[in-house]
Amino acid sequence: MSDTGHAVVAILVTAAVTWSLRALPFAALAPLRASATVRYLSTRMPAGVMVILVVYCLRDLPVTEARAAAPLAALAVTAGLHLWRRDALLSILAGTAVHVALASTVFAR
Repeated sequence: MSDTGHAVVAILVTAAVTWSLRALPFAALAPLRASATVRYLSTRMPAGVMVILVVYCLRDLPVTEARAAAPLAALAVTAGLHLWRRDALLSILAGTAVHVALASTVFAR
């Protein structure tokens, strides 16, 4: 087989593997869509993931130092806005803006 033939076969094999790997999750999850467990997890997981991310991001925060005020204020703004308006985009953008403003001006190192 020529070099061109090897290249074509390699490209076809690569394309087939890539397509299979991208289609596999959809094929595997199709029977699970009707599952009560998957429905329960789809409603509970987003909040659980957010709690884990908050704990992970704030775990080493020295709350006794002044530089902890920026992330804590941003967390308070994000949580407060989300509870008030129920708009994830608004609360994330506002919390990020508060953190950036405080960390780069008031509590800059």
